[in-house]
Amino acid sequence: MTVMKITWRSIIPSCSKGVVKPEGKPKKDVSKQGSFTRFAMLDFSYPSSMLSEDLSTSLAGSNLYVFTLGELRLITNSFSSANFLGQGGFGPVHKGFIDDKLRPGLKAQSVAVKLLDLEGLQGHREWLTEVIFLAQLRHPHLVKLIGYCCEEEHRLLVYEYMPRGSLENQLFRRYSVSLPWATRMKIALGAAKGLAYLHEAEKPVIYRDFKASNILLDSDYTAKLSDFGLAKDGPEGDDTHVSTRVMGTEGYAAPEYVMTGHLTVMSDVYSFGVVLLELLTGRRSLDKKRSPREQNLVEWARPILNDARKLGRIMDPRLEGQYSESTKGSCIGLSMP
Repeated sequence: MTVMKITWRSIIPSCSKGVVKPEGKPKKDVSKQGSFTRFAMLDFSYPSSMLSEDLSTSLAGSNLYVFTLGELRLITNSFSSANFLGQGGFGPVHKGFIDDKLRPGLKAQSVAVKLLDLEGLQGHREWLTEVIFLAQLRHPHLVKLIGYCCEEEHRLLVYEYMPRGSLENQLFRRYSVSLPWATRMKIALGAAKGLAYLHEAEKPVIYRDFKASNILLDSDYTAKLSDFGLAKDGPEGDDTHVSTRVMGTEGYAAPEYVMTGHLTVMSDVYSFGVVLLELLTGRRSLDKKRSPREQNLVEWARPILNDARKLGRIMDPRLEGQYSESTKGSCIGLSMP
């Protein structure tokens, strides 16, 4: 199966039809990447007792705050169960509140504090990758990293709080109200802009783990990409791909990447198509509760997508009457893996 050769210039206007005015060609936004030179994992002494000092020096122009473990315990009420937001491969996430007296210049705000589970699926390397990328990449459709904590063996990250949680929860939570068409397309457009920013940066970044649970939503359903622990710098010069160990999530990862370990920006585009398919159908990328033929969303949808007479069958029935046929056709075309 071949990854569809499309560009963000085609995706962004198509997703926005009937929702918001297309903005034309996405612009490279180098100014928001910080006033310092981009650096990478190899720039840090790892493992090293000097890591905290290395980070503080390298991130001096990033406006990140270096928190103490005591401060983060204070703002989360000692990581109480009442403040628990969720659990991922990295570890537990708790809500906290920063008082404007905690640090000079740091406004009072709700935050999400992610604590690395030392026995979890991810580790120090993923924590460091996240700090490095989010310290240097700032965009309205990337979750904002406020600061971090690197104290003894403890590794924590502090983000802006996203009150509506993940797209996965909003789309698939059993008792949630169905997301309307306009909101789904707003989310798709925002996520596409976030990926476009990464791919078209002066030094391209491949996200590598684009999925519904990594798309967070603010109170207005603005989509922001989160969890950069698996992100990689893209190919440079004449290179066409980055060779790397296969990582990511089953059901979202591009087949070519899984088979060869060759990572390109098109690997992210494939994953975007899967998420767009989830938005259109209201189905999960993998759902073991369905019949064997319908468990894999892409495999179930492919024969339907190839027959124009059957396209209506793929749409989430809860969306009936909320979209035009032309807009539906454009979005279905973009979602085809």
